[in-house]
Amino acid sequence: MTRPEDNNPSPPDRQLNLWHAFLEQIEDTLPHLNATSETLEYLRHPKRMVTVSVPVRMDDNSVRFFTGYRVQHSISRGPGKGGIRYRAGLNLDEMRGLAASMTIKCAVMGLPFGGAKGGIDVDPKKLSRDELERMTRRYTSELVDLIGPDKDIPAPDTGTDEQTMAWIMDTYSQNKGTTSTGVVTGKPISMGGSLGRLEAPGRGVANSIFGVAARENIDLANSSAAVQGFGVVGSYAALAMLERGVRVVAVSDSSGAVYRHDGLDIRALIAHKLETGSVQNFAGAKKIDRDSIFTLPVDILVPSAREGSIHAGNAGRVEARIIAEGANHPVTREADLILREEGRTVIPDVLANAGGVTVSYYEWVQDFNNFYWSIDEINANLEKHIARALNEIYEVALGKKTDLRTAAYVLAISRINESTNLRGLYP
Repeated sequence: MTRPEDNNPSPPDRQLNLWHAFLEQIEDTLPHLNATSETLEYLRHPKRMVTVSVPVRMDDNSVRFFTGYRVQHSISRGPGKGGIRYRAGLNLDEMRGLAASMTIKCAVMGLPFGGAKGGIDVDPKKLSRDELERMTRRYTSELVDLIGPDKDIPAPDTGTDEQTMAWIMDTYSQNKGTTSTGVVTGKPISMGGSLGRLEAPGRGVANSIFGVAARENIDLANSSAAVQGFGVVGSYAALAMLERGVRVVAVSDSSGAVYRHDGLDIRALIAHKLETGSVQNFAGAKKIDRDSIFTLPVDILVPSAREGSIHAGNAGRVEARIIAEGANHPVTREADLILREEGRTVIPDVLANAGGVTVSYYEWVQDFNNFYWSIDEINANLEKHIARALNEIYEVALGKKTDLRTAAYVLAISRINESTNLRGLYP
């Protein structure tokens, strides 16, 4: 099916508003829901939204102020859970949209968490390591009474990593006068982190693909895939697919895209990117236009870079049978409808990229018990967890005769509705 707008390969100029996208999804789900009006209003009104000024002493001895956020969307099923993001242009709607998605994601996966998200409006690449540490510690101090292992548990996200989590854990612990490993997840192994946490988001994407492929009788050993975004999520998803015989023929990052019909050597490509900082100029691969990654004749497409990557302008030219959302909201609402009309299966982000928060839950449990699992146990549990959630979503989808995204939201909101009604309204 070809539409006039298909001639536009670029995404809309207007950045996708993640909070509005969440509210629209709630509206789309309403006809299939059996939830009280009170529950729906709770979902439309985040519990707490905090904006803080973060003064930082720079290396040249000047003082710069940055704006930080933390949104706790819901705690009806447990403490808040969600990453810390450092990104230039970060705003409150982005934070509350992502926090709301975390609420849904945790409920889909049956985790005892609510949704939260936070971050700072900053380009971390423009700060030195010392400046990043001072900024992180000041930001943590501003939030020290709002976060905690039984309140709100941060994790890494765009622009942050396990070192960031180590600084947050130490700052929180110093303020509280005790070592609290469970205040964050995604921290270094030596500080109570979990094996498998780094690769968990990518492995979760791959596990969801394997489950859908089995249901749709797609032979993985004779399948091909393209991956947009070759960071932690995309690279580990590509590795996991490779382990199951999928040919990953194309990969893109912010610098460009590369293609090889017989399949890319993913391990060598990861090493190449670590050495050069880019996927470009990879030996044996052909350079292709970055936007063409979405329209290649492949079986599986993994958009794992940014929101709104697949939109009304390019959705009609997507050929992949399975689109697994490795990023948050990479498929717009309009694109979702087009893909459904074309018979494509979209694995929604609230399932596909839930591997990170699921293994974060394992880390949180391990910290409380001071007992740590092997990598094989982590990976086996994650695979079972994703499979169980996918089966529950398919059961709803078949019963309601709807798509997987709507089914996931129905499943999540039904669980949130139960906990919200059981807890009641205080006072």
